[in-house]
Amino acid sequence: MTPDQHTDTRLQEALALMAPGTPLRDGLERILQGRTGALIVIGWDRSIEQITNGGFVLDVPFSATRLRELAKMDGAIVIDRERQAIVRAGVQLVPDPSLPTDETGTRHRTADRVSRQTRHPVISVSKSMNTIAVYVDGRHHLLEESTRVMARASQAVATLEGYKDRLDEVDASLSSLEIEDTATLRDVCLVAQRLEMVVRIRDEIDAQLLMLGTDGRLLALQVHELIRGVETSRRLLVRDYLAPALYRRRRAVDRTLEALGKRPDLVDLTTIAAALGQPDGADALESPVTPRGFRLLARVPRLPEVITDRIVGHFGTLPRLLAASTEDLQRVEGVGETRARSVRDGLSRLAEASLLERYG
Repeated sequence: MTPDQHTDTRLQEALALMAPGTPLRDGLERILQGRTGALIVIGWDRSIEQITNGGFVLDVPFSATRLRELAKMDGAIVIDRERQAIVRAGVQLVPDPSLPTDETGTRHRTADRVSRQTRHPVISVSKSMNTIAVYVDGRHHLLEESTRVMARASQAVATLEGYKDRLDEVDASLSSLEIEDTATLRDVCLVAQRLEMVVRIRDEIDAQLLMLGTDGRLLALQVHELIRGVETSRRLLVRDYLAPALYRRRRAVDRTLEALGKRPDLVDLTTIAAALGQPDGADALESPVTPRGFRLLARVPRLPEVITDRIVGHFGTLPRLLAASTEDLQRVEGVGETRARSVRDGLSRLAEASLLERYG
């Protein structure tokens, strides 16, 4: 994980601590309504203790009303990371003045420097601006009203629905082409492209749901339903079409998924082909490709993954698997007569259903 990714994760964790419906957010809203302002540090350890001066040692259970009342005093408030206790109140924070900051107000400059020096989240409630800002490792995020975040999240979910519908279409088309053994690299890359787009929209919505807290429960359920099975589909697609030279390497599938996730440009299908180890020229997109059979076997009911791996390892390609008889399947280790018949019948039904959907 890069330093920027680590900071993003810490910022998301801090935002989750003060999401609507949490006691901390309730206390912050009370401070805003009272127009007193506040400086609040989340976390207590040696690094915080070294830059605090004066104030009161409390160690009392945390509550929104206590936070509101203590904010009436001058000085900062320190609460523990789990938000179970208010550790100190009315303290003066004295961070290193040489630390860089772009902030201008005294409270915001202090919050920024404390977050940089101690790596603890610091919240600044502005009396004049009537805003709540959180500082994490030099990053600054202004909390928004739930209604604005909800509007953006709802719009993103609508976008996700559209992309998921398109993903289902290209995925079903690829399945039919696989059964007919007429799939091209372009067909595979289109499915990979849609899968990555759905995942990226999901990640964006997840960040907004963190800020919504309990207000986003219904949206979270909707998103969970929409993206169910998407991560599995990504893995199966890579296992089916990763170039043989890469496929034989250790953790090749995981590395390929990471590479796809980092691709900045998903519009160019050749970049997706390159991530799969396939030829990445424009003309190469029209070349035929043959799957190993993981995607289709995953749809056979009650088939353990270890048996799927053995079946694919035995037959090598989907056309050979589809042409296999029950007796051929029984030659695979762990596949008895009953399971062989179940796999043979399952593959036949999937093939028929796919072709009927395509041409029916």
